[in-house]
Amino acid sequence: MQLVVYKKRLRIMSLAHAILASLIESSCSGYDLAKRFDGSVGFFWQASHQQIYRELSKLDKLGWITSEIITQEGRPDKKVYSITQKGTLGLQEWITKPCEPMPVKDDLLVKIFSGYIVSEDTIFQELEHHRKAHIERLSTYKDLEQKYFQNPQQLSRVAKFQYLTLKRGIGYETQWLAWCDEVIELLN
Repeated sequence: MQLVVYKKRLRIMSLAHAILASLIESSCSGYDLAKRFDGSVGFFWQASHQQIYRELSKLDKLGWITSEIITQEGRPDKKVYSITQKGTLGLQEWITKPCEPMPVKDDLLVKIFSGYIVSEDTIFQELEHHRKAHIERLSTYKDLEQKYFQNPQQLSRVAKFQYLTLKRGIGYETQWLAWCDEVIELLN
């Protein structure tokens, strides 16, 4: 029971830190943060816009972020969030603590594990569905690499760390596609 509670806390804390990692780049509204999150941290940490807004409220109460209302003409006012010194220190402290590798939770692996109870065609269709999604994501990652990270040794310190996460994503997608090809070859 304690382990389950700990894992839930860990996950919540990870979302908070993913948000702080996004805000450390620059202040932004909740809407812009959710969009930014979808295009960067969101590649490796999923959260709905509702989860992000809930977490922003918690971080504000903790004093890890502040918000400022910006009046806009012809549009609703917007709230712009900024990370505080306390939030930066919290993020730094979190980075210094070791983290455990996340367990794999993958519906497809459960299907493959027990796939012998259905036809190979059923499994092949499921693999093809996943294969297409991984090809698209790999293409997105390669496009980002080409657009922003052509000369890794000449990148700023910030960009080098962003590039390292992108490289992990490229490696993951490439390895996943190789595994998919291996499965198809073995089952044929």
